[in-house]
Amino acid sequence: MRRVACATVSLSPFLLALPAHAQDADLGDASVVALPEISVTANLAPTSLDKVGSAVTVITGEELREQKIQFVSDALRQVPGLAVNRTGPIGQLTQVRIRGSEGNQTKVFIDGVPVNDPAFGSEFDFSTLLADDVERIEVLRGPQSALYGSDAVGGVINIVTRTGEPGTHISGRLEGGSFGTVNGNASISGAGEMYNFIVSGMGYKTDGISVASENLGNTEKDGYRNGTVFAKGSLSPNEYFDMSGVIRYTSTKTDTDTDTYLPAYGHTGPTDSLQDTTGDDLYSRAQARLSLFDHHWEQIAGVSYTKTDTKYRNLAPTVVTSTYEGSTRRFDYQSNVFFNTPEVFDASHVVTFAVQNEEDGVVSDSAYSSFDRTVNSTGFVGQYQLSLFENLNLTGSIRHDVNEIFEDSTTYRATAAYFIDRTGTKLHGSFGTGVKNPTMFELYGYTNTYSGNPDLKPEEATGWDVGVDQQLFAGRAGVDVTYFNQRISDMITGSGQSSINLPGTSKIDGVEVGLSVNPIDPLTVRASYTYTDGHDATGAELVRRPRNVASLDINYRFLHDRANVNLNIDYTGVQKDWVYNQSYTQTYVVDLDAYTLVNLAASYDVNENAQIYGRVNNILNEDYYDVWGYGEEGISAYAGVKLTF
Repeated sequence: MRRVACATVSLSPFLLALPAHAQDADLGDASVVALPEISVTANLAPTSLDKVGSAVTVITGEELREQKIQFVSDALRQVPGLAVNRTGPIGQLTQVRIRGSEGNQTKVFIDGVPVNDPAFGSEFDFSTLLADDVERIEVLRGPQSALYGSDAVGGVINIVTRTGEPGTHISGRLEGGSFGTVNGNASISGAGEMYNFIVSGMGYKTDGISVASENLGNTEKDGYRNGTVFAKGSLSPNEYFDMSGVIRYTSTKTDTDTDTYLPAYGHTGPTDSLQDTTGDDLYSRAQARLSLFDHHWEQIAGVSYTKTDTKYRNLAPTVVTSTYEGSTRRFDYQSNVFFNTPEVFDASHVVTFAVQNEEDGVVSDSAYSSFDRTVNSTGFVGQYQLSLFENLNLTGSIRHDVNEIFEDSTTYRATAAYFIDRTGTKLHGSFGTGVKNPTMFELYGYTNTYSGNPDLKPEEATGWDVGVDQQLFAGRAGVDVTYFNQRISDMITGSGQSSINLPGTSKIDGVEVGLSVNPIDPLTVRASYTYTDGHDATGAELVRRPRNVASLDINYRFLHDRANVNLNIDYTGVQKDWVYNQSYTQTYVVDLDAYTLVNLAASYDVNENAQIYGRVNNILNEDYYDVWGYGEEGISAYAGVKLTF
């Protein structure tokens, strides 16, 4: 993982795959010049990493494979500025908060598809996302509504899966271990001069542990099933035009427990019950890209469609108690113009214009809540990137959103980066504003304990950060320190059995530290630390935002790179959580203890086609809560084999 706040290798959320001809360069040809690493997620248009002023962290697919990570959410625990909360063991609701913002203030893309679910509070549940075939995870921190609209108050998480490489490749993996867990993956991929493709399938099954903590007297095991298939490809008839597409389908079945009143604790908490949740998620996108005037004018047009279908069931006998269907249809167009003015400040310029139109739909059906709503919005984006004297880079963005429910909103963002060649120092900073529209459920939903509030206003945010990124020891080490400051007004919060805009401003600030050291080629050490101080407008500490979060990852390759061992340590400090009274009309604050997760993974390449591996999770057998009352797995061990042809 690149711990340097603004160093990144990325693909734009609007780009599904590099043109096939760009992947087929003869690396042995001395005339081929290595291109600089770039980011386009941070600025929409391609930007060399040393010119990016925003705070960005990238986790590579190689790092995921070194750690044998099975779920993307486990990798995100290592990113500065992020807090991950899972409501129980594997398969349960998993939220990610960036810089103290709410889970539904994180915009998530998978292969260019926006996947926040309008039927799930405009949030993405990371419990469904397996890490197989993920090639890059990019986390962009700070308000990004000027680029990505509502939901991007805290930042953006962009997941990119791998593309086909030259030739034809078949691979498979099978693993088993604790709690009756079996999982695996199979894929076929390839690429030629004008095309690339991949088709992949993944499966995960576990008997699990009790979702409701055994500390509360619960013993029933709750299992989880996940089946995911996806296909992705591109066609590039020449260097000026390419088409690409992706489709991804995930089916899940999750055993759950229920909240009830616990007299011994004086508030609600989970207890064993015969319930489960089934989900079917479809994500898709198609796009075309055209480059004109010797690549000085680039145009990208795309369409995305997502649909989620979630059913909550009581078992024995099986009865569907409620269903929620969410859909998003999105059309987008982006135009980038690149030009230089060497005679004027030796400057280079990128001017971007984009239009993004979305229609979100929610259909809810239960004994308590039934509604069918759609909302349409259109965002107009303008961005200007200016590079002066090669070392000074400035970016300004502005966006105007037209929404059929709420008043029009305008958001903006500015970034700066200055690189000092002599010392290997980069100074960077950003400022931005954000907006988060109320969710459909907050506006119109209702249950036996909740009624929506159609008078809610959008939440508004401002945020800024400044930092320094320093290279050390001839590039073998790098450290960055970034201070961030977030302010959120009209924060939506529960009040009795409904929601309100909390008067005043919620204040969040903190420090992010990243370190990467490569003392010798086989050894890599990566570390991160985040301090977050967040309070709502009343002065109360924000829940599920630990003040202190840290991570250490040590990776060592040996035996001529055939063997690999990885040690990962994730620390989550003390944090607050909410529980409710018997009628769900009042909340109480409880403290969650700090915990440390230690994981060890190792692999050995038997030959060029076969690898055996194993991992042990939670070596210290920590008994901890991410969410009060919901159990987590103790020490567990897994082993597997991977074949590639």
